Amino acid sequence: MHDGSVTNAMSTPVLVRRALLLLVLAVAAGLAGGQSGFTVNQAIAASVFLSTILGTLLFWNLRLAIAFLGVAVLVLTHSLDLPSLVKATSLPVILFLAGMMVIVGALRDTGFFTWVVQSIVAMPRITGRKFISVTAVASALLACLVDEVTSIIFISALVFQVCERLKLNPAPYLITCVLCTNVGSAGTMMGNPVGIYIGSQAGLTFIDFILWAFPVMLLALAVTLGVTLLWYRRELDIFDERLADRLGRNLSLVPDIKVPHRQGVALLAVTLLAIASHHQLENLLGLETNSVLLITPLACAGCVMIWRHRRARFYIEREVDWWTLLFFMLLFAVAGTLEHVGLTHKMAHGFMSAFGTSPGALTPIIISTTGAGSAFVDNVVFVAAFSPVIRALSETMFGMPLWWAMLFGACFGGNITLIGSTANIVALGLLEKHGHIHITFWQWFKVGALSAVAAGAVAWGALHFTSPLMQRYAAARNWQTPGNSQVP
Repeated sequence: MHDGSVTNAMSTPVLVRRALLLLVLAVAAGLAGGQSGFTVNQAIAASVFLSTILGTLLFWNLRLAIAFLGVAVLVLTHSLDLPSLVKATSLPVILFLAGMMVIVGALRDTGFFTWVVQSIVAMPRITGRKFISVTAVASALLACLVDEVTSIIFISALVFQVCERLKLNPAPYLITCVLCTNVGSAGTMMGNPVGIYIGSQAGLTFIDFILWAFPVMLLALAVTLGVTLLWYRRELDIFDERLADRLGRNLSLVPDIKVPHRQGVALLAVTLLAIASHHQLENLLGLETNSVLLITPLACAGCVMIWRHRRARFYIEREVDWWTLLFFMLLFAVAGTLEHVGLTHKMAHGFMSAFGTSPGALTPIIISTTGAGSAFVDNVVFVAAFSPVIRALSETMFGMPLWWAMLFGACFGGNITLIGSTANIVALGLLEKHGHIHITFWQWFKVGALSAVAAGAVAWGALHFTSPLMQRYAAARNWQTPGNSQVP
């Protein structure tokens, strides 16, 4: 996800020019589709989808309005009917995210994140490399448990405190943490909205993520951390010098504050335990795959609102980002229309014609494509667009590696540019607010692109070598993408 205030500062003439440009491009895309052999509905669906993507680039703060108009055009032109609209919005995914946002709000209230920060800084025999390594890994693991934005907000507080005490530039340390946070968000379903969306679209369970995504994430995290430690080695040497001087004067890095964190730890443990056991509960109760997974955050959030009933309305009104969730719903509907009108099968056929029908050949292409796209456009947009294509590809080949490739490409690609993920933008905003430090595009790109390429290469290699094991596992589990009859 991205954030910004471009539209707020945009003058009326600029707004009008960009709107006309968007309209011209949308009409041109529709006409080009018609000339390419698309049906009328396929041409309209492609035009609306392209308009939605371009709209998020040209009018970020107006993206929801553009999505509203896009869905209206699809329904009025018979490109999408109401039952298909409701199905394509992926309401269970939206409710999962809303429930997790309430739980994160309660964790914040109970001091859980403050306790994590205090635990990091209290580690013995601290050095610059040890500090940034532990902090970055903690940020990545927090992203797995809650989400990337919440993780970086709390970790940044620690980075600013330590760097302020040592009179250091916090940028290298915060950038390292952000890069590792984006990598960590691929480890579980909860770390990034694309995780839970891919899980629901592909029929992948929480345990599937732990078995196949989490180990790859750890390898990519180690590589990313290694790249940043090498890149910022001079800054880390200065850290050690300043730290030795401060400790030599018997001064601590940050004040030690006791935080009552046990309620937050218990809440998170119960939530994770329920999510981790969802597949067994679904088999026991005879429910559809991921049914328990998707409603567990709602059940836990309901208990939280009863437990902290004085804060219940606050959690729903302030902690849940309804603007973003509603945009996701409409975006999923627009992307789902591509599948509804049969356009994704044409796209999948073109993919196979260009790159072959082997998952091994398609995996690096998907990682590269989604990574490059996620560097400049919201990764949810790309995943929503690619999911129907991956679903169509799964009808003719073993599709599980392709789903993982899309996940890793979307999450790791966010490291390439400073607008590649919400965590990046939040961190840059904090740097400008607290440190009055501005990071240029090229300052970020050099280290971000290098770490993203390294992490993507790790993911490609891991998927290549584990594909045979994955195929046997999928056959034993009788895995298949929902809606497809193909089983490996």
